[in-house]
Amino acid sequence: MGPDDEDEIIHDEISMTTETAAVFIQAWWRGTLVRRTLLHASLRAWVIQSWWRQTRVKLMQNRRRNALEFYARREWAAVTLQAWVRMWRIRQRYCRLLNAVRIIQVYWRWHSCHTRGFIQGDYDLKENQLNIQLEISLGSQACKVQQRIPLPLKE
Repeated sequence: MGPDDEDEIIHDEISMTTETAAVFIQAWWRGTLVRRTLLHASLRAWVIQSWWRQTRVKLMQNRRRNALEFYARREWAAVTLQAWVRMWRIRQRYCRLLNAVRIIQVYWRWHSCHTRGFIQGDYDLKENQLNIQLEISLGSQACKVQQRIPLPLKE
């Protein structure tokens, strides 16, 4: 083993050390690239997941709002229908009472006319003249009045 052999061995050791260092640096760089790629992929996945969560929350809010609006519309319709039915029933009662009042008034007036007398008549308006026909009854006595009243004309 001569000096050249020692130089060759040292050179081989340095060369091995350089190769090892190069392999180490390449492995480190590849690892850095892989970690960077994984980091970017995980960040993209996180962004997509965040967007999906927000979208899902908005969808749920829309569903809740639509369900609430549907419930409110249905309740409002039920209340309105109930109010209409109550109004219809009260109007029926009112019309029955009004009819009863009219019947009572007719009988009362008939009774009053037969005991106290009554006035019955009609009128007719023609051009410039008012024609009145009245029949006044007081118990057994009756009086008929017919009169033509000229009306003043304004020109």
